[in-house]
Amino acid sequence: MLSLTMVVLVTAAAGFLVWANDRRHAKYGIFLPAALAIVVGVLSWSILIAAGLGYQPGLTWIPWVAPMLLGAAAAVAGVAILGRKRAHHDTERLTAALKL
Repeated sequence: MLSLTMVVLVTAAAGFLVWANDRRHAKYGIFLPAALAIVVGVLSWSILIAAGLGYQPGLTWIPWVAPMLLGAAAAVAGVAILGRKRAHHDTERLTAALKL
């Protein structure tokens, strides 16, 4: 259970760091990247543990490191996709409102 706790804490921290470093972070909430990272991290940890990769000699690091990397990557990808779409959508709505 300690590994799951560490996965949640590290992925949440990675999500907050992604939010802080994104120049379009005003377009979405602060918890979105952290939530994406946590969900992906916990799901991948669960899958790896269910597959039997945890708590075996030589494989103990996989359920610790892989979910953290996958969670951080999910936060980066989610912010990149959502930030770009939200900025484009907001610009279109503002342009339509100004044309009235």
